[in-house]
Amino acid sequence: MKILLAEDDFASRKFMDKYLSQYGECDATVDGEEAVNAYLMALEDEEPYDLICLDVMMPVMNGYQALEAIRKDEAERGVEKEDRVKIIMATALSGERVVDKAKKLECEAYAGKPIDVEEFDNILRNLGLIS
Repeated sequence: MKILLAEDDFASRKFMDKYLSQYGECDATVDGEEAVNAYLMALEDEEPYDLICLDVMMPVMNGYQALEAIRKDEAERGVEKEDRVKIIMATALSGERVVDKAKKLECEAYAGKPIDVEEFDNILRNLGLIS
């Protein structure tokens, strides 16, 4: 599995990179703009990501904006919903509005921080990314 992680906090990025690396090749970026650029470069190289994990609160371009840009690109390319990259949003923010906004922008799942690896594994299983 090819994974893209967008996380601005160094400690969280290192933790998630180590955790996700057990499931495949993991690239890490520090903001949403870098994530969108990495996503587009992977498409150009014909090696698209299977999973993108986006932190909500990041500088330059936040996770919502990155999610929206990725989904817009997929729509412009005519990608069917079932063939889109799986996107998990993560944040320490809580509240129904935060989750609702992420779901409205069509992420597949939402994970609260600090990340509970058992819960995250269940999310990956439910998305069919791990067994």
